Amino acid sequence: MKTFSDFGLLPSILKTLKAQKIFVPTEIQSNTIPLTMSGQSTVGVSETGSGKTLAYALPMLHLLKTLENEGRPVTDTAAPRGIVMVPSRELGEQVSKVFKTFTHDTRVRVRPALGGMEFEHARRNVSGPFEILLATPGRLAQLISKDLIYLHDVRMLVFDEADQMLDKGFLEDSQAIVDICPEDTTLALFSATVSTTVQALINSIFTKAEVVRSSGSGKTAKKLITKNETVIDGIRWPIFERYLKQKVEGGTIVFTNTREQCDKLAQLITEKGYQCLVYRGEMDKGERRTNLKKFRTGEIDILVSTDLAARGLDIEHVGRVINYHLPQQKENYLHRAGRTARAGRSGLVVNLVTERDLNLIANIEGKGQSPKELKKRFQDKSGKRLHVTEEQRKPRPTKLATGKATTGKPSKPKRSAPPKFKPKPKPSDATMLKIHGRIKR
Repeated sequence: MKTFSDFGLLPSILKTLKAQKIFVPTEIQSNTIPLTMSGQSTVGVSETGSGKTLAYALPMLHLLKTLENEGRPVTDTAAPRGIVMVPSRELGEQVSKVFKTFTHDTRVRVRPALGGMEFEHARRNVSGPFEILLATPGRLAQLISKDLIYLHDVRMLVFDEADQMLDKGFLEDSQAIVDICPEDTTLALFSATVSTTVQALINSIFTKAEVVRSSGSGKTAKKLITKNETVIDGIRWPIFERYLKQKVEGGTIVFTNTREQCDKLAQLITEKGYQCLVYRGEMDKGERRTNLKKFRTGEIDILVSTDLAARGLDIEHVGRVINYHLPQQKENYLHRAGRTARAGRSGLVVNLVTERDLNLIANIEGKGQSPKELKKRFQDKSGKRLHVTEEQRKPRPTKLATGKATTGKPSKPKRSAPPKFKPKPKPSDATMLKIHGRIKR
């Protein structure tokens, strides 16, 4: 399929695609849209930024609008015909924007019921007749248990970014939701990688599905430039700051492995005079959404994050990803790298590589070198281990930045030295007699 009109999509959908200047389907779209439109259950595995959202959104809009055009509109309350399950509220809101763009011409009602949203808000959203529900698995299961949503008229059920759905009860909830839907419901699953969660879903629910893998699945984007910087003695900052000083088109996402590393790095960046934002778990959700919005709009162009930002988020202007701390798993690395060089654009990934990262680098580079061979990067010509100079080891005095950006929870103030302990004088015998006298009374 060379053009979207080859799929037989409704004219209103084609009109929006033209208005959005989307003319040529991506590989995953070409391979899955015909299958889904024919009612075939499908598993699509494709690299990040390859257009997976439209791969299921277009067939769903076509199917549901066609039913309405044929004189079979939705009339039942709280009974959607299309369901898209997403792993998080942030991704749900992102998918909602995609649908909103297309429902301007193809009049279909899309309602969110997402985790992190007030329950009363979610309940109101699903209270009337509508066509498409965007939901996180836990919230959907909750609505079903309270008889607030009904699945007897579902025609298409999609699991989006399934490899992110890591909640222990997710598989059980998913199986229960599929069991409630009609037997002929078209199922679709889209993922960037085949994690253990995705494989379990395929084995239990998608046994009859057509599995489609794009040629780029499990790889980084073609227009992605990767630079591996050798970190000696764990001294990362001088290398990192060199890149911070380099101008790049678009924002920069800096990845760490833990929340503690995230906060510590954000504080250091701020102290050095740069502005940054934090995006991680275990922080106020309102603050997290505000930080993401500021980064999206380009108000502040450095976002320091854990792997929370590695999966699913589609931010157009990300020109660079820096792995301040590299992950252990290649799967996580691919998700991080996929935040840039999206939809055919170019991008840069910078990896700060320590000796403990060599297994990952050997896997990523694909040049046949073993971790042992790569260890030469940390040795001089005579084979001796490299070390940084004493000057580099000494911490330089830092200036506090003016106009600090939000970085999450503020750091705790330093405690002053405790006062010297001075024992209280022992009470006199007369005082003790008075105390005992009050107790007896």
